[in-house]
Amino acid sequence: MGSLSLAVPIGTKATGMHIQHRTIDDALRRAGSNWDAAQSHGLVSGRLAVEGQQAGAAWLGQILEGTDELNASRKECEGLLVALFDETHRRLSERQSGFTPLLPDDDDGTASRTEALTHWCEGFLHGLVSGKHDDALKSRLAGDPLADIIKDVLHITRATVSDDDEDDEEALTEIVEYLRVAAQLVYEELADIRPAEAV
Repeated sequence: MGSLSLAVPIGTKATGMHIQHRTIDDALRRAGSNWDAAQSHGLVSGRLAVEGQQAGAAWLGQILEGTDELNASRKECEGLLVALFDETHRRLSERQSGFTPLLPDDDDGTASRTEALTHWCEGFLHGLVSGKHDDALKSRLAGDPLADIIKDVLHITRATVSDDDEDDEEALTEIVEYLRVAAQLVYEELADIRPAEAV
């Protein structure tokens, strides 16, 4: 497997830039957010599955809560987050298997990538319950196949590294692939729960 980052053009029509885990992580830190890049992307992935495109403003507010609105770093971070939101929404809604959790690059080391993976999972689970909490959603999340996916993702939040880097690398690759498919499946399974979106 190649890089674990979302290293494809983001917002290319407007800015021509590429967004990676480190870019978002650094921007969040400078802005004073309590969220890291992996948590933020997990959160938006979960919120998009439940709320669709209308999740954007609430997600942005959640990530930037407590930061100084007049801070130039916050404004820069907001621009990057909007681009990340748009790209994540596009990838999930096009259903062409282009979705990938936003994680550090392969050269960042297994320990830091595993930690980011657990943070992504925490964010994703939080995103599934951050918005509306009606009975239809609760029932869907408690049924198959979503209940099993949620249980698996919860289990992944407790992932740790071992003394065998090769085994860890292989396991990490498999888990990232599982999460990629699982997030897409959750998005598709909740399609009739989400508000209709303009085409």
